[in-house]
Amino acid sequence: MELDVYNIEGTATGEKMELPDSIFNIEPNDHVIYQAIRAQMTRSRKGTASSKNRALVRGGGRKPWRQKGRGTARAGTSRSPLWVGGGRTFGPQPHEYRFKLPKKVNKLARRSAYTYKARKNQIIIVENFTIDNAKTKEMNLILKQLSMDKSKVLLLVPGKDDSILLASKNIPKLTVRMADTPSTYDILNSDKLLIQKDSLDKIKAVLGS
Repeated sequence: MELDVYNIEGTATGEKMELPDSIFNIEPNDHVIYQAIRAQMTRSRKGTASSKNRALVRGGGRKPWRQKGRGTARAGTSRSPLWVGGGRTFGPQPHEYRFKLPKKVNKLARRSAYTYKARKNQIIIVENFTIDNAKTKEMNLILKQLSMDKSKVLLLVPGKDDSILLASKNIPKLTVRMADTPSTYDILNSDKLLIQKDSLDKIKAVLGS
């Protein structure tokens, strides 16, 4: 698949870029996409839910009453889970949520996501650019000239660019990622992919066969 390359004024430069079929034109695997997104959502869970068991509840060190002679059940602590104010049995404890995905499956999921974007004509290739004074209004202007100011956009840059990151920080519908790092969720959660020209080499290096 060939795509036109645009400049930041929104005009086609006449140059064309070839999107490799091994990444942008495969047979998509929906189940793998589901697994990749599930893995990311699972890792994002905080796992901070917590309750106190009988060992953590304060007090209860003294035996409430003598063992025999009262006609009541024996008790060793007032913080038993059976008592009001006692600890909780099998309550939640802080822990890490993990769902590990094999590297090959992760790559297949991203290829599938790129393929869906390519088939829906939601990929735009733009010349490499930077923003010298890191102004949000300049990034907004670039998106407007590319007719992407009303869309949820994922911008892929070939390397870390602090000026673009700062200029994009206050634009709610714009996400910036280095070309070799976007997740399956990042790709599918956008309306359009804006890919800087040199970013294609990074994508090929990571996902190429």
